[in-house]
Formats: sequence, structure tokens, C-alpha cells
Amino acid sequence: MAIRLFITGGTFDKDYDEIHGRLHFQDTHIHEMLRLGRCRLDVAVRTLMMVDSLDMSEDDRRLILENCRGAAEERIVVTHGTDTMPDTARVLGQAGLPKTVVLTGAMVPYAFGSSDGLFNLGSALSFVQALPHGVYVAMNGRCFPWDNVGKNRALGVFEPLR
Repeated sequence: MAIRLFITGGTFDKDYDEIHGRLHFQDTHIHEMLRLGRCRLDVAVRTLMMVDSLDMSEDDRRLILENCRGAAEERIVVTHGTDTMPDTARVLGQAGLPKTVVLTGAMVPYAFGSSDGLFNLGSALSFVQALPHGVYVAMNGRCFPWDNVGKNRALGVFEPLR
């Protein structure tokens, strides 16, 4: 079972610029993460964009949708920033694709070494193989359907809306 992995940026792939003291994007860490996790799945990786999800536009979301729609694979993982992940999940969910799409991200950049990203990536790769067609958000060992998930900013966790 082949899995398509689309990269869109988010905290997952941020690096720290020591000179200017800010987070920025350089390149994805996904290939290293798959190697460190000893992933033995057939995963095809494609970078769509490297943006902070707070800067993601509706055009960016349409690009993600069109790439999911056009992918030959029926199992898709999308790495995404956590701030607007439910917004993108809604766009994908409302499209009713005959595929299983799991969005995941990280609260702490992978490059920091104490990130939840490696765990979230592994969980998303497992969920995408086991779940029926639909769109889901997988964070910190939990998986939510696209229409029942929100980020609790005060607690820094994803939780059901109802």
C-alpha cells in the first residue's frame, strides 16, 4: 500500500536562525525523520510549500486539495502547521475525496530535538493505513474526524469540538 506524503511547512519543519533569533524554513526534515523512525513503508514525499499555517491562504488550501485529488495514492498524509490545521482539514473534508487523508504537525520544531513531530508522523502513517476513507487530524496519539476537531490554544492540545 503506497502512501503519499505532502509537506506544507508548519512548525514541523522550522529551523532556528541563531544570527537573527527567529524561526524560519530551510528544508524539510521528513526524510531524516522517516530514516530515524526506521520507516519500512512505501512513502512518496512531495513538498507543496513551506509556510507557517497562519500565513496559509485559501489558494494554498486549494493547492493542497488539488494535489490530494490528483494523487494516485488513496492514502495521504499532509504535514501542516497546527494553528490552521482544522481549516485545511475542513476544505479537504468537504470535498468528499474517495481517499484517506490524515493531517499532522508538531507543537515544537523537529530541529529542537524535543519535538512531538516524530511521534505524530509515525502515528499519522499508522492511522492512514487503518482508517476508512475520510479526512482526519492526528496529533499526540489521538485522531479526530475533520468536522470534530479544534486546537485548544490555552492547553496546547487538539480536542473534539463536541
